[in-house]
Amino acid sequence: MKSRSRPLAGVALAGAILLSGCSTTPSTCPPPPPPAPHTAYVPASWSDLPGWNSDEMSDVWPAFLANCDVAGRRQRWQAVCDAARDAHPVTPVDVRAFFEDNFAAFAIVKQVGSRSDASGLVTGYFEPLLHGARTPSSGFDVPLYAPPPDLLTVDLGSEYPALRGKRVRARLVGRRVVPYYSRADLNRDPGLDAHAIVWVGDALSAFFLEVQGSGRVQLPSGETIRLHYADENGYPYRSIGLYLVDRGELERGEATVPAIREWALAHPERLQELLDADPSVVFFQEEPLGNPALGPKGSLGVPLTPGRSVAVDTAAIPLGAPVFLATTYPNSNAPLDRLVFAQDTGGAIHGSVRADYFWGIGAAAGAQAGEMRQQGRTWLIWPKGEPLPGG
Repeated sequence: MKSRSRPLAGVALAGAILLSGCSTTPSTCPPPPPPAPHTAYVPASWSDLPGWNSDEMSDVWPAFLANCDVAGRRQRWQAVCDAARDAHPVTPVDVRAFFEDNFAAFAIVKQVGSRSDASGLVTGYFEPLLHGARTPSSGFDVPLYAPPPDLLTVDLGSEYPALRGKRVRARLVGRRVVPYYSRADLNRDPGLDAHAIVWVGDALSAFFLEVQGSGRVQLPSGETIRLHYADENGYPYRSIGLYLVDRGELERGEATVPAIREWALAHPERLQELLDADPSVVFFQEEPLGNPALGPKGSLGVPLTPGRSVAVDTAAIPLGAPVFLATTYPNSNAPLDRLVFAQDTGGAIHGSVRADYFWGIGAAAGAQAGEMRQQGRTWLIWPKGEPLPGG
């Protein structure tokens, strides 16, 4: 990182002058900024974790070893992953004993000044399964696209450091660079259909596949292909549920996926209006299906395990870390307490105590994910003797 000592010195001097002025005229001083939130890790015992001893853990070990294939290359994970490769647990008791012997538990707490909050939002996501075909027909007329060749990615970070990491999607019109087509304007590109990977029959399901970022499509031959996020058109995501709430079509708090589907069935003439409310479009790449019992690869680079993978904010929980999650099933007080793994991230996943729980594949998983908006607690399960995140 380049030194910025001179500008910072100027800011410090200006700050000193302002503080000096405030000391003589306190009534003119602005209020101090609120304290910034940060993540605290509070040591916990295994008995503090609700349901720790009742978690079956039958599918924990393969997910953990998959983590080690990636995270095990990092220094703080090497010893515990080497131990895991030498271990051969047979029962859930054996798996639990391995974690208790090699890890320590820490309650994850959002700290803002003197205030602490150990509870946060837990949502759900899934991998959709749609039916489609390689060519369009009356039954399959909704395209899912690969990145089109006229989609440009403009990266100005090398010339303008303030824009580092900010990428603009655009297209050329003559010699001018203009924004790429929004969802409502996609049909203005006559050549785009040539870049459809597959055609499906349900526009709303196709939209939700874009929101999820990946999904499966079963072809008439019986073959199932997997589509994975490849790029986007550069517009910010806008919630179609919020669009319906803002127009009085649904009540706030009721804009779940099933409720949106019900509205769309009742108002087919307004479906395109609803979809166009989100200008963002996701483009896909086709990937091998692999093990059909597992989900797509998450941000960690390993396939997601239904019921054992979560998306997290990596500012609070490093990718690859085991996490104990204590929440409830959707629209229920029934406990959902289990060991999971931080294997993914998401644009809406921000905060210390925040998780997006991967329910699995298909309609049943989608029904659970679409209704899930629960409160929950999380514990970081961290290798003994290793510095905590941020340390």
